[in-house]
Amino acid sequence: MPAAAERPALSLTPATRSPLIAAGCYAVPVGDPDWPSDFRQQVLATVADFVATRSAAELAGAGLTAAGEVLLRFVSGGKCLRSAFMYTGWLCGAAPSTAAVSAAASLELLHAFALLQDDVMDQSADRRGRPAVHVQLARWYRKRGLSGLAGRFGESAAILLGDLCLIWAEQMLRESGVEARRLRQVWPRYDAMRVELAVGQFADLTNDIRDLPSLQAVLDIARRKSGNYTVRRPLEIGAAMAGCDGRTLTQLGRYGGDVGEAFQLRDDILGVFGSPATTGKPNGGDLLERKATSVVVAAHEMADPPARRELAELIHADHLDDAALERFRTLITATGAAQRIEDMIRSRVQRSRKILDDMAIDDCTRTALGNLADACVERSA
Repeated sequence: MPAAAERPALSLTPATRSPLIAAGCYAVPVGDPDWPSDFRQQVLATVADFVATRSAAELAGAGLTAAGEVLLRFVSGGKCLRSAFMYTGWLCGAAPSTAAVSAAASLELLHAFALLQDDVMDQSADRRGRPAVHVQLARWYRKRGLSGLAGRFGESAAILLGDLCLIWAEQMLRESGVEARRLRQVWPRYDAMRVELAVGQFADLTNDIRDLPSLQAVLDIARRKSGNYTVRRPLEIGAAMAGCDGRTLTQLGRYGGDVGEAFQLRDDILGVFGSPATTGKPNGGDLLERKATSVVVAAHEMADPPARRELAELIHADHLDDAALERFRTLITATGAAQRIEDMIRSRVQRSRKILDDMAIDDCTRTALGNLADACVERSA
């Protein structure tokens, strides 16, 4: 990466802006199975516009244009699930709104904060099919020939960019155009979501498969770190912002709890069996990192004594090559653990659909929530 002085100022070309934004409306019916794709386009364009503007004003002015460009590329990807859930929560009590879309898009910056720091903590080399941000920044530092440890710089810089994203996420929400009276309903749940994310991440740091935690303990961490943060809280925030009544908020919370757990359980399956080409993560990443995920813990609980001994050897091995990873996966499948987790995913989605059937919301929004539940579990990345 060339030095900052050699790079042009950050900007968005007209081609990167969504025609939905240019039209000043969000007209795609959320009940259409294809609506998440169009919504994602609008969200990513909105976030990119915000980040480009802030980076040009605040990072470029400090001679950190290159870091801003790395961040801009990073926020240009992602599934935008959290934003979609927040906006659909809004639609449970209010009409379509460009201000609400912008408010929902702010969650992508909160997610960027979490991913940037998660990759540093996990020492992950890849994210979304490309080098992780701390790796890119280390390479930039190294190419400039600066003194000191490039790896240490990359990690520190990524953490600071994450901090910026955390701050900008709240600023983007406040400046979204949503009325102040509506935003006042958001902050208690917004704060709860951020605390749950931090506490869940902290607990995840100590959650090592070699300690053999129970499946219930693993699910509790997953619920805090991912499930609530991905589905339940965004839904509740959107619905509270729209002025939904207590019954609707409670029902959305229950639906979000089930779908959020199913989302994390699917992540656990992909962390063991997912293809790097589609997940954008290393082969068997959760196994290499000795993460105590639901599928690995379930395998240990369900294994017979010989299989359990072999699993223990792999769990405690100093190094896992491709052959060892394949054996690890074979043992997990043989115990029936993978199928057990698949059954848990299916039961939670079925339960969430029953909740939707009892909700006093329009059919279009009900369909959208059903489609989002499917998107959380029927994925390969």
